[in-house]
Amino acid sequence: MDVILFLIFAIIAVVGAINVVVQSHPISSAISLVGVMGSLAVLYLLLGAEFLAAAQVIVYAGAIMVLFVFVIMLLNAGAEVRKGQSSIALFLGGPLLVALLILLAWFVQQLFPGVMVYFGGFRGGSAQDVGRALFTTYLLPFEVTSILILIAILGAIVLARKEMD
Repeated sequence: MDVILFLIFAIIAVVGAINVVVQSHPISSAISLVGVMGSLAVLYLLLGAEFLAAAQVIVYAGAIMVLFVFVIMLLNAGAEVRKGQSSIALFLGGPLLVALLILLAWFVQQLFPGVMVYFGGFRGGSAQDVGRALFTTYLLPFEVTSILILIAILGAIVLARKEMD
């Protein structure tokens, strides 16, 4: 049963991620990204990381996506204008993508031989474990990320204010 759920939500995540890139309207891409975040939360649940799944839904699918949509609305981003596609990209894109995926799968098998993932076998996703790692090992990246998000918000406000004047 776990394998079937994994396959369903993994396919939803991959299709949603492809849809994020393919969509021409930014709001549609943001909604597809919410679908990806939700399916990743279910994959975390299947691994036994309940806290990480809840944080995925609350932080990423909730707060960050609201921020993305807010910035898109502030910038008044319309649909992307499509131009003609390159014939080389059209014919070589698919086969090169398949070759890349095969090469990546081979590298992963060579780097991690015999490593198996067991559903529910992960025991490091508690709130205590995440908090300890976040405020000891990853404190500097955490603070730098918060400053970058603050700068992005200020930049969106400045850009929106210039358009209003």
